[in-house]
Formats: sequence, C-alpha cells, structure tokens
Amino acid sequence: MTGIQRTDTPTTADERTTLEAMLDYHRATLAMKCEGLSDEQLRAPTVPPSELTLLGLVRHMAEVESGWFRGVLGAQDAKPIYYSEEDRDGEFHDLDTADTMEAFATWREQIDRAKEIAAARSLDDTGTRRGRTYSLRWIYTHMIEEYARHNGHADLIRERIDGATGE
Repeated sequence: MTGIQRTDTPTTADERTTLEAMLDYHRATLAMKCEGLSDEQLRAPTVPPSELTLLGLVRHMAEVESGWFRGVLGAQDAKPIYYSEEDRDGEFHDLDTADTMEAFATWREQIDRAKEIAAARSLDDTGTRRGRTYSLRWIYTHMIEEYARHNGHADLIRERIDGATGE
C-alpha cells in the first residue's frame, strides 16, 4: 500500500486549511486501504455478519460526497448514484456485478466536484437538508467524522483480506 500519497495535516494552520487538509488525509486513507487489491477482494465481505466491503465503502463515500457538497451546500439536484428508495443501502448491494473502476472514478469525480463547490464558499455559507441548515464548517467536520469512522471499518476489512494494517 505505497502508491497513494497522503500529506500530513498541518498542526498550526488556519481553520479552513486544517479542515480541508484533514478531509483530504482521510480521503487518501480510504484509497490506501483499497490499493493493490483485486476486484474480488474489494467486493469481499470479510467481517460477517456485516455486509461491509471496501468497494461498498467507496460507493458509499461517493454518495456522501455528492449528498453533502452537491445536494446540501450546492443546492443541486444530486440524484442517488447507487441507492434508491427501494434499497436505501444500495451502495453496499449487488457488488458481484459492480464495476470497480467505475466506482473509484465516480468517487474521485464526486470529490473533485465537492472541492469545486466548497472552494467558492465561506465556512459560514449554508445549505439545507430536511429543513435543517448546515454550514460548510459543519459539513467539513461531518465529512471528517464520516471518513474516520469508515476508515476504521476499512482497516478491519483490509486486515481480514491480507493482513495489512496501518493508519
């Protein structure tokens, strides 16, 4: 797991720089957890009875990036990518036929779009979701939390696949 480069987060930067660096660090961490694995390994649920897989986590984070940055902050009509009303956890399902290259490309695309939307905003800019207002500051903090939690899952899944561990 050495091809992905993570940049250490600054320890004395301003708030925005710190939040963006921390989020990018966690995005790179998920990519590192997936690096070097076959499609079959990325699809493998290794911690029964959980159905979590690395590929499912990547698809989930594409949804989360899109939902918070495009849907909430950008007020765009961000349609679900992998889930539906019939299957609210669709990003974790039907992985046997899922295209792993497409999933990673979609995730990277959603990250790029998120960065574009956020770059034009103040940390105090807001968007709404289900009648509640959220600042970009809150969205950054939530995204860091979301990635950190799922990177813990990814670490366990990866260890079960091939014994690789790390931060």
